Amino acid sequence: MKQIDGQYIGLFEVAHVAGEHALMVFAVSLILAMVVVLSVWQLVQRYGFPRENGGLSPKVLLIVHLTVSFAIIVGAAALFAAIADEIGAGETLGRLDQAFADGIASAVPIGVIRAFALVTHLGDTWVLAVWCVLGAAILTVRRRYALAIGFTLAIVGNGLLNSIIKHIFERVRPVHDQSIATAAGWSFPSGHSSGSLVTYGIIAYVLVRVLPDGWRLPTIIVATFIAVTTASSRVFLRVHFASDVLAGFALGTFWLVACILSIELTRRYWPRPRPRSGPSSPQRQS
Repeated sequence: MKQIDGQYIGLFEVAHVAGEHALMVFAVSLILAMVVVLSVWQLVQRYGFPRENGGLSPKVLLIVHLTVSFAIIVGAAALFAAIADEIGAGETLGRLDQAFADGIASAVPIGVIRAFALVTHLGDTWVLAVWCVLGAAILTVRRRYALAIGFTLAIVGNGLLNSIIKHIFERVRPVHDQSIATAAGWSFPSGHSSGSLVTYGIIAYVLVRVLPDGWRLPTIIVATFIAVTTASSRVFLRVHFASDVLAGFALGTFWLVACILSIELTRRYWPRPRPRSGPSSPQRQS
């Protein structure tokens, strides 16, 4: 073990320094997330929709949708599995998590911590439940029944999935200042991270489908900002380790893409019943 410690002592020091500069790490992470999401949005606009003049045929478009979606799902699942395999007692990742958390505790100003304590409520269970009920009600009133069902299953299903996985791993939360934030239950994966990603992601998906073109990009930017900031707040408050949050994002990405893919396949390729023809009107006699 001493030899292993000697080999990895540099990594632990880097993790501690990164924790001391956690605001910079957060800013870089937010920028990277924005770049990735906006790049995906550009690809979706260019190749994701059927075009009247030219473009990919519907069959090729279906293959592209399935291939890209499954690639994202498999990648997210692989990332989650890789993190889950390294969080046991004595594992290097767990010790890096602790070094990063110690760096935050030693250097990040208390005012920043209190600000993130306010932001973190955007991922509280009751807030996400309100969004779920409100969104489903609006879609139902607008007679978008299939979309309302998909919207509800995305949010509720993620909550159930996260809860089940928490009880499988039973990772204890890091020690934190309970006068600023309290959190009960197990730590891995972060429910605020997966919940905010799925909830605000599915809200953005619905809004992109119904809003004019000029509102779509701002909607995606706002949803990304809320999801990343809410997830990051859990690390600043030290109610979760950094790997809990990253795993929560991986889990949320897996579930969100699977739900959107299911909704899109149902909407575009499921055969719709034809309206019944009414009684034929009597022909006029000339």
